Amino acid sequence: MNHLVALAGSTTAAMALLPMLSNDYALAETIKPDDPRLIIEENVAVTGADKGLTGYLARPKDAKRLPAVVVIHENRGLNPHIKDITRRIALEGYLAFGVDVLSPEGGTPSNEDQARDMIGKVLGDAAEARASATVRFFNTHPQSTGKVGAIGFCWVGGLVNRLAAGEST
Repeated sequence: MNHLVALAGSTTAAMALLPMLSNDYALAETIKPDDPRLIIEENVAVTGADKGLTGYLARPKDAKRLPAVVVIHENRGLNPHIKDITRRIALEGYLAFGVDVLSPEGGTPSNEDQARDMIGKVLGDAAEARASATVRFFNTHPQSTGKVGAIGFCWVGGLVNRLAAGEST
């Protein structure tokens, strides 16, 4: 806030600017959740993983079998932005899966600060195990060709590298 006050010139000006700097996922959305070109499934269970591991599955309508892309969220969890990216990837011709790494802990909360606190407890081997389980799940998924890639954001860049080194698909 001190930096914003310095930039704006006063506390009053900074307070007036603050709402404009907040996230508004609706304004950033590219592909609507009800896009008729897609089939969306929420809370898809990942078998062979930590109990309760789920995600957001998007695929083009009328697609038979597709290569899969696991979309791994940053420290804010599986939020509307990550779901939008998952839909974008699906429209490019993939079986896209936004994994909720926080789902075994109850899922991504709406409060981003709380999500960041939760992520801090799931870093490292636990997060890698959950991502690896998702890749293995899509190796044999009936709508997948068995080819699986992964994309990640923020802290997950390192996780995607670890995943690539540990999985062979």
